Amino acid sequence: MFGIGMAYVGLLILLPMAALAIRTAQLSPQEFRRVLTSAETIAAFKVSFGQAFLAALFNTIVGLPVAWTLARYKFPGRKFLELWIDLPFALPTAVAGIAICGLYSPRSWIGGCLEPLGIKVAYSVNGIFVALVFVSIPFVIRTLQPIIENLDVSEEEAAACLGASRFYTFRRVILPSLKPAILTGFSMAFARGLGEYGSVIFIAGNIPGESEILPLRIVHALESYDYNGATILAAAMLLVSFIMLAAINALQRRRS
Repeated sequence: MFGIGMAYVGLLILLPMAALAIRTAQLSPQEFRRVLTSAETIAAFKVSFGQAFLAALFNTIVGLPVAWTLARYKFPGRKFLELWIDLPFALPTAVAGIAICGLYSPRSWIGGCLEPLGIKVAYSVNGIFVALVFVSIPFVIRTLQPIIENLDVSEEEAAACLGASRFYTFRRVILPSLKPAILTGFSMAFARGLGEYGSVIFIAGNIPGESEILPLRIVHALESYDYNGATILAAAMLLVSFIMLAAINALQRRRS
C-alpha cells in the first residue's frame, strides 16, 4: 500500500513539478527578468494573490458563525442550507462564473441597484472577489464545522458557572481550540482562490494591468506561443504559493 501511495503521489504531483523545475532551470536570467518585471505580470500577481487573500479572509470571518450555527443549532431549512454550501464543490466553475456575471451585470436587478451607488462588480476586480468568495466558502465552513461539533461543552458550562460572559467564554475557551482549524480553512480557501480560473474569466473583465489574474496571463502566454514566459509565470506562482502555504502551516503547527 505504501508503494502504491508513493507511486500515485509521484506520478500525479512530483513528476509534473519536477518537469516544471527542469524546464525552468533551462531558461536564462534574462528571460526571468523580461517576464517577471513587466508591468502586466506584476499587476497580475497583485490581483491574484491580493483578491485570493481578501476572499479567504472574508470567508473565514463569515464562515465561522455559519459553521457554528450549523454545528450547534437545529432549525428548519438546515439541510437545504448545507446543500447550498456544498454547491460550489459540484458546480462547474464556468457555470458559476456565468451565473455570477448575470447576477451582477449592469442590466441585472442587483447590478442595476449597485451601479448608481458607484459600486461596479461585473467586469472589475470586485467581480474577482465575489467569484473567489463563492468558490472557496465551503472549504472554511466544512473545515470548522466538525471541529465545533466535537468541542467539549463541559468547558463552556464550567466557564459559565464561574461567571464568565458568553463573549469571554468564546474568546478565552472556544477560540483557542478553533485557531488551528481556522488557519487550515483559511489556507485551503486561499489556495483554492489562487488557482481559480473558470469562474473569474467571465466576470473579471480581463483587462491587462487592472483585472487580469495570473492563470489567465499564463493562458495568454501559451496562446502566443511564449512557452518560456508561461513556464516562468507558472514556476513563480508555484514558488510563491508554496512559501505562503508553508508559512501558514508552520503557524498552524505552532498554534497547535
